[in-house]
Amino acid sequence: MNPYVLLAAAILSEVLGTTALKLSQGFSRPIPSLGVLVGYAAAFYCLSLALEELPVGVVYGTWAAVGIVAIAAIGVVAFDEQVDAAGAVGIALVVAGVYCLNVVSDMSAH
Repeated sequence: MNPYVLLAAAILSEVLGTTALKLSQGFSRPIPSLGVLVGYAAAFYCLSLALEELPVGVVYGTWAAVGIVAIAAIGVVAFDEQVDAAGAVGIALVVAGVYCLNVVSDMSAH
């Protein structure tokens, strides 16, 4: 399977697991708590498969950064959290970093 598809699946699973973590209210709600376990297990499994073909720096950097941006967006949309100007700049820098890592840098498997 394409390692970038596996990386995308890892990111999606991690984002779902983290969203479930917010909904679990400290693991006091069983269904979201189960979602945390399943989401993170799937994320690490897919991440391990992506690491078979892609460099660890690219995989982990992309996984973490895209997860940060996605969770920040979910926080705004689903949980009515606010992003101030400094937060927006930080998110833009994270996006720029992923771009540099995957497109500009020779680290990635172009």
